[in-house]
Amino acid sequence: MGLDVEMKTAEPAAAPSPLIHLKAAIALIEKGVAKKEMRLMARAIRQMLAVRRRLKASTVSSFLNYALPSGSEALSRLLGFVAKVELGDASMEVDTPPSMAQSSQLSYKQSVLPELESFSYLLVIIFLIDQKHLEDAKVCSSAAIKRLQQFNRRTLDVLAARLYFYYSLSYERTDSLADIRGTLLALHRTATLRHDELGQETLLNLLLRNYLHYNLYDQAEKLRSKTLRSDSHSNQQLCRYLYYLGKIRTIQLEYTDAKECLLQAARKAPSSARGFRIQCTKWAAIVRLLLGEIPERTTFMQQGMRKALLPYFELTNAVRIGDLELFRAVADKNASVFYADKTHNLIVRLRHNVIRTGLRNISISYSRISLRDVASKLHLDSATAVADAESIVTKAIRDGGIDASVDHSKGWMQSKETGDIYSTQEPQQAFHSRIAFCLNTHNEAVKALRFPPDAHKKELESAEKRRERQQQELELAKHIAEEDDDEF
Repeated sequence: MGLDVEMKTAEPAAAPSPLIHLKAAIALIEKGVAKKEMRLMARAIRQMLAVRRRLKASTVSSFLNYALPSGSEALSRLLGFVAKVELGDASMEVDTPPSMAQSSQLSYKQSVLPELESFSYLLVIIFLIDQKHLEDAKVCSSAAIKRLQQFNRRTLDVLAARLYFYYSLSYERTDSLADIRGTLLALHRTATLRHDELGQETLLNLLLRNYLHYNLYDQAEKLRSKTLRSDSHSNQQLCRYLYYLGKIRTIQLEYTDAKECLLQAARKAPSSARGFRIQCTKWAAIVRLLLGEIPERTTFMQQGMRKALLPYFELTNAVRIGDLELFRAVADKNASVFYADKTHNLIVRLRHNVIRTGLRNISISYSRISLRDVASKLHLDSATAVADAESIVTKAIRDGGIDASVDHSKGWMQSKETGDIYSTQEPQQAFHSRIAFCLNTHNEAVKALRFPPDAHKKELESAEKRRERQQQELELAKHIAEEDDDEF
């Protein structure tokens, strides 16, 4: 009889500590500086962001002591910021492994790369923002920017762009964005002179956000129109630029361009950027309503976005029905949401669209109706409701919104028979716009492809080999043909 063997379940391997991830980022930075490879810098930043939620004051202190030379100004300054967080967190647990507790306190070299120093500043700024120490984050980010201005190295471009972003974010969280506008303009000018394209993109978006935060749309458009933009190096920066451009175009009443920009920003945004996609969807829905279009129901029913888009779904339903009373009720009910999203002024513009939609429904339902009944159905409660209805109907006919005529003497509206839309050019225009969008998507996908270095040389070599092979095949075929001729 066999013996029973007790089987032990294998325990899952413990995840590496955040300090190990941060030390691995140091190796990536040093390799990126040696090879002048920007993608390694971006990979180091992603390595750090992957563990930002698990960072503790002890981990950050250990990393700073390891990465920066002892006695350096940067080390003393950054450790001071981390110490404030450590003193404020009484229940902090030290997560440094015992075997590394002593060695991590000593720097592994006496000098430090500017890239590694900037990475340390970035780590501390993100840690302070996550811990809600916003005033310390402001001071630390300002010191990082001053230090960054002392260098002119292309290997710093990726780290500098991230530092610019968190520099602006720390001031935005403390409601003092106006204080850094001059600094951002100076940094953008410097990035332009140094041909730092990623820095130009980032700083332009930060300046646009700065202006739009204070509703300075004219100044934002002047800056945007006078700034030369090269091909985008970052999908995130391109999405932000399209979103800000869509908002500017909306305020300037250029709804067609605004709709295209906002929809592209929402499509290009990563699925994880839910808040950004919600904002794009809100503005795109308002713009489509202002254009006379009705967004699809599925637009407001996307996973994780349904609750945030509910006020705009109710607003869209009121515009679709053309009920002015329902529109007013929805606008009053969700006024706080619309003010927070800065779309309240756009919703005021929608009143005319609601009236026009209701008038279109009336013209389809009735072949002839009195202007008094039109005013009643549109809920025009003014003292001169009939005269207002007559003016609205006349303007809608002139703009092509409805196909009808007005008998002023008898006081009624006569609707004409609706024609066949397929006899017009609208279907062709719709197909043309869809085909143009697909071709544009294909062209952008081709531009975004990455090719290995010297790929064109390999193609030339393969072409030469192909010609040699074809020549050999031709000689072989000729030889076989001559043998066949000899047999006969």
